[in-house]
Amino acid sequence: MILCLWAGLAHAQTAADAALEAARALETASLRLNEAKSARDRVAALTDTVRAYEDGLTALRDGLRAAAIRETELSRKLAAQEQDVARLLGALTALGGAAQPQTLLHPDGPLGTARSGMLLAAVTPGLAAEAMRLRSDLEEVTALRRIQENAANTLRDGLTGAQSARTALSQAIADRTDLPRRFSEDDVRTAILIAATETLDGFASGLTQITEDEVPQNLPRIANRKGSLALPARGVVLRRAGEADAAGVTRPGLVLATRPRALVTTPTPATIRYNGPLLDYGLVSILEPQADLLIVLAGLDVVYGEAGEVLPEGSPVGLMGGVDAAATELLSPSLDESGERGGAERTETLYIEVREGNTPVDPLTWFASE
Repeated sequence: MILCLWAGLAHAQTAADAALEAARALETASLRLNEAKSARDRVAALTDTVRAYEDGLTALRDGLRAAAIRETELSRKLAAQEQDVARLLGALTALGGAAQPQTLLHPDGPLGTARSGMLLAAVTPGLAAEAMRLRSDLEEVTALRRIQENAANTLRDGLTGAQSARTALSQAIADRTDLPRRFSEDDVRTAILIAATETLDGFASGLTQITEDEVPQNLPRIANRKGSLALPARGVVLRRAGEADAAGVTRPGLVLATRPRALVTTPTPATIRYNGPLLDYGLVSILEPQADLLIVLAGLDVVYGEAGEVLPEGSPVGLMGGVDAAATELLSPSLDESGERGGAERTETLYIEVREGNTPVDPLTWFASE
């Protein structure tokens, strides 16, 4: 459905390839969903489905941006050549089929007529070539506009499908009861710890005090994967560890800019140490992949799972906030001079902090980022 929008447009080949890959991923995820029997299988399949929708919509947005940039370039080029086009049309009209033989006679007689004929023979191919170039540009503008018009329905369907998949994912997570548990959370102790906490450091150091019946961690260690873990969400690193924000505040974690309603997943098998609101971080999920290692994910709009549950790698942890842009907004991007939207599509921010022992470290020592 997405790929058909780009058929015949060479400049959009990269977008077409990305869209084709996303479409295949979506088809694979749909097949897995149909075959899923248990709640855990459905969660995994729906996670893949949401990711596939996200990738497909990203490919479509990028393709539409490329189409809009190309249309703007051609429109400006044609506008700048308006006077040349008028002169070309006049010349072509003068050389049209209605011209009579005597109109090509030169007042200076046969020699002048021969010379003018030679000039005409030299000029005519150039005029015809220029006319063909203009025709090609006009046809491309028409095709680009048709693409953007047809993309509205595709975008609407994709946005609706993504929202339906998120809703189904939330329900499947609620129905899931077969995850292993390492401990039970003591709600009273948790409330006391939150009330007494003034910093994330203080809260993280007290996590072991809010559990009951805890069993030892038996997940495989991930030291050999250091530096290669996938980021928990699709996005762009907005600020690295230690970089000041607009207010001059620095934090030991990184800030990832994501699109609205982006899915956040655990990059490794991990135990949920805490899920819920914390200080000024919004909703927070704290994961423990191995002993003495915590991954803090803050700024979520929805969190999935309960403290003590052990999640497989790639399991959904939560959703970012915001509202998906309407199809009409995506079809009319506000481009800057470079053809980008200045990050306006990535309105949500996910704060990621990694703690070894009780000390924050640069998250990019663990995560791979381009």
